[in-house]
Amino acid sequence: MIPDAVANVQRALVTAGVQDTVKIFDTKVPTAAAAATALGCELAAITNSLVFELDGGPLLILASGAARVDTGYVAAQLGSGRIRRATARFVLEHTGQEVGGVAPLGHPRKIRTLLDSELEKHEILWAGAGDHNSMFSITYQDLQRITNAEVMDVR
Repeated sequence: MIPDAVANVQRALVTAGVQDTVKIFDTKVPTAAAAATALGCELAAITNSLVFELDGGPLLILASGAARVDTGYVAAQLGSGRIRRATARFVLEHTGQEVGGVAPLGHPRKIRTLLDSELEKHEILWAGAGDHNSMFSITYQDLQRITNAEVMDVR
């Protein structure tokens, strides 16, 4: 049985006009390193969906698994105050998905999203599909289009 969060991601992909490429693993892939190993791809091609809190609301940053987001740098580019790592409860409330399995889409409401410009170097990206056991593949262009993400350097 496919978990609800994964089914929501699958529906969102199809609704957005891209192929449902969700792959479900027997073991958990809650980190970029675990996902890259399971998929046999470069760590940098894994798209981490990182939820932060910005001015009380959610900010989703889609970042390369090989990099660390510099929240001070991002906040300066946004002309905003402080960006804080969101709590697990905040992430679940705003995405309907648990930390370690957050997808770039399939959330109850639209979330402001930033897309790491470094990800454009990869022909195919892999992103979480709503839980700890699933990932989906997508091109950078399609990911930007379906999330309506602002492209930005995040480090």
